[in-house]
Amino acid sequence: LTAAVLGYPQDSIGRRMSPEYVTLRPSVRVSDALARVRSRVRDAETVYTIPVIDDARTVVGVISLRDLLGGADDDTVGALMSEPHTATATDDAEDAARLCADLGVLALPVVDSEGRLVGILTIDDAVRILEQEESEDAARQGGAEPLRRPYLSTPILRIVRSRVVWLFVLAVGATLTVQVLSVFEDTLAQLTVLALFVPLLIGTGGNTGNQAATTVTRALALSEVRTRDVWRVLSREVRVGALLGLLLGVLGFAITGVVFDLQVGLVIGLTLLSICTVAASVGGVMPLLARAIRVDPAVFSNPFITTFVDATGLVIYFLIARAVLQI
Repeated sequence: LTAAVLGYPQDSIGRRMSPEYVTLRPSVRVSDALARVRSRVRDAETVYTIPVIDDARTVVGVISLRDLLGGADDDTVGALMSEPHTATATDDAEDAARLCADLGVLALPVVDSEGRLVGILTIDDAVRILEQEESEDAARQGGAEPLRRPYLSTPILRIVRSRVVWLFVLAVGATLTVQVLSVFEDTLAQLTVLALFVPLLIGTGGNTGNQAATTVTRALALSEVRTRDVWRVLSREVRVGALLGLLLGVLGFAITGVVFDLQVGLVIGLTLLSICTVAASVGGVMPLLARAIRVDPAVFSNPFITTFVDATGLVIYFLIARAVLQI
């Protein structure tokens, strides 16, 4: 049984399904079906949802134990069974688990490419898969690899290994920000007050991008959007980012204009508008691009978006400052 499961791809539902199940035929009477279930109750993963198969082992329906118990002895399984929902063994485990949870079924038959029954996914296993995937996404969005074991029982060196690679990647990415600052060094020297707003602007841009990426990554996991929806997502995030930027820009213009002067306030207001629009657009599109190239969308989310938006945000900031302040 183990060899059969290991024959499927690493992240497929074939690796996570149970090959221990009870099956029935459509022509079997209820009394005989119940006797078969009783004989297999200790060996099967579940008997609450039972696949119904034909002579070729093709799934033709499913029947619940409740329906069996409620049927007359002379009724046939075929008369009581319902239409089946199935997953293919090579499907992604998270997708199959999400389907099982969304359908609200206690078990989901798993079939091969020809529709023949090869296993079953119970709702308990589906929930565990979804919990693991969500933990993995949360870790990668925070710039770390999942520990895959309880935190307090994880060795210190393993925790370090789960974080250090990401820190190296982000440190290299942060050199882009340093390069941008060095290019606009003369601009900063002419008006040092601009340096005061750098943390505010890059922080706002990073947070805006992360919000968009988290929202779209979650929508991908729930199958609310597909990679083909990239232009629709981009259109929505451009408008969301522009509205957020307008609100923050007006506030930034008002406060900075009072504390410093109107020209500096205008620079901050326009920069917030531009950065929020760019950050939301990039944050919304990157998870979809990641899915298109078969990379975990969580990997492309917060850490990389923050680094990218930091660099581009500074370029936008200094270009607007040069244009408005004539420096």
